[in-house]
Amino acid sequence: MIKDNSNEKRRQEFKRRVYRLMLDIIKFCESLPKDFVTRKIAEQLIRSGTSIGANYFEAFSSSSKKEFVNYFHISLKSNNESLFWVCLLRDAKKCRSDLSEKLIEELKETAKIFASSILTMKNKRNI
Repeated sequence: MIKDNSNEKRRQEFKRRVYRLMLDIIKFCESLPKDFVTRKIAEQLIRSGTSIGANYFEAFSSSSKKEFVNYFHISLKSNNESLFWVCLLRDAKKCRSDLSEKLIEELKETAKIFASSILTMKNKRNI
């Protein structure tokens, strides 16, 4: 029997993608103006942005499939919160639009992947 490693390859690529996203969020926050309001929003963005990856990586140490899915839910929620903060900074004109648009697109894409993964896992488990 030949073992198909395509799922594992996709999982590893998504892990790298999520990690790069966290690095991009950190770099984005470092590029922001240092005024009071922007600093406060950047702190929230750092928390939610790094939570995406922290919970995603933690999922792989889960003790059950239900816990695994729950970590994906938390990652999705953190992803959506991060998207909100970046859009707020963009709309308040507190950042460069080219940087915010790139981040917004990646956050939208990763949200779709998390949501699709959750639906797939739920359908397989009949939750």
